[in-house]
Amino acid sequence: MLKTILLIGSGGFIGSVARFYLSKINLYIQFFSIPVGTLLVNVLGCFIVGFLTGIAEQRTVLTVEWRLFLMVGFCGGFTTFSTFANENLMLFHNGLSYSVLLYTGLSILLGFTAVYLGYNAGTAL
Repeated sequence: MLKTILLIGSGGFIGSVARFYLSKINLYIQFFSIPVGTLLVNVLGCFIVGFLTGIAEQRTVLTVEWRLFLMVGFCGGFTTFSTFANENLMLFHNGLSYSVLLYTGLSILLGFTAVYLGYNAGTAL
């Protein structure tokens, strides 16, 4: 059990740090007041999860330990849907209802598309 916790925790640490640095894009890019860095992290995280799932279904390359480290730990720490929800709340509180709808729609559409593409890329290996 300790090994599992350490695998997930270390993956989560790396994913969280990566998310922190990629989310800084929010400071430099403005697009309809939506947090572009968080959108990028969510889409990229969805692609990575889809890719790893595709590989795991087609190959025995990913052991249970690697799945825990990468999928549960890294991707769990990297993707930011709790931040996503909070940012939507802040947009809503600031009267930017159009931005809430645009941000939510883009996150869902691009996230699903990225998971689909990642899965197909993973299964094609």
